Amino acid sequence: MTGTDTAPELERATLDKAASENFPVAPFFLPRAWRADLMAVYGFARLVDDIGDGDLAPGGADARALGVTAAEAEDRLALLDAFEADLRRVFDGTPRHPLLRRLQPTVRRRALTPEPFLGLIAANRQDQLVARYETYDDLLAYCELSANPVGRLVLAVTGTSTPERIHLSDAICTALQIVEHLQDVAEDFGHDRIYLPAEDMKRFHVQETDLATKTTGASLRALVAYEAQRARDLLNEGAPLVGSVHGRLKLLLAGFVAGGRAAIRAIAAAEYDVLPGPPRPGKVQLLREVGSTLRGEG
Repeated sequence: MTGTDTAPELERATLDKAASENFPVAPFFLPRAWRADLMAVYGFARLVDDIGDGDLAPGGADARALGVTAAEAEDRLALLDAFEADLRRVFDGTPRHPLLRRLQPTVRRRALTPEPFLGLIAANRQDQLVARYETYDDLLAYCELSANPVGRLVLAVTGTSTPERIHLSDAICTALQIVEHLQDVAEDFGHDRIYLPAEDMKRFHVQETDLATKTTGASLRALVAYEAQRARDLLNEGAPLVGSVHGRLKLLLAGFVAGGRAAIRAIAAAEYDVLPGPPRPGKVQLLREVGSTLRGEG
């Protein structure tokens, strides 16, 4: 099978994952042109996460598309380096990977810059090298790479980017990343990653061994509640972004804020017992949060 033969399959597999995310970035109600460009951007984000998490489809098609040797294909850092090199071709040449070839017209049409894409690659590179975060500020710096670029790209694609909106978007995206970390404490620990700041764990008398149990002890519940409040405060800080735009984009951004708020409510409803599995909100709760966010309620 040639690289050309596998290109549609590579695109389809990654974009299907992107479309099924908890908070889809390109829902059906957006204008078609926006949807196409946002899916191209999010396909990139999904693929770089798959590289960083070691979740590429079996068979090595993505590695071959990037021109990586069989030995390098087993090295996530080498794959990320190859992916970054191919990303740079989006801006000054012809990329090899089909998802990056799909991204190139979007980059040109929307005048996107390399920085947010490079940030997402840097976050996944950091995941290979850093498994613990000492302080909350250290975690915020990681979110600056791993989450905030997505919001900035949404604003850029929709032509609504301003310094103030970027600031508000960053608060929302960081909050959503923290919420995801709280939902996935057990899963992350299974991959030897801890996104709960070490200084906070010490403050709440939580040991790493506490993350390996089947139920969440009182100290860990108190820590999760503390971090959830931080995420809630960030969502409230960023929520004015919703009122700064109009039309379908307003509904999209309200969905992001509401999704974070609903997830926090689900965590609270589970009494912060996150170890048995990720507490997730139901559709009714999510719709309620969308309505209250659109009305400007906290």
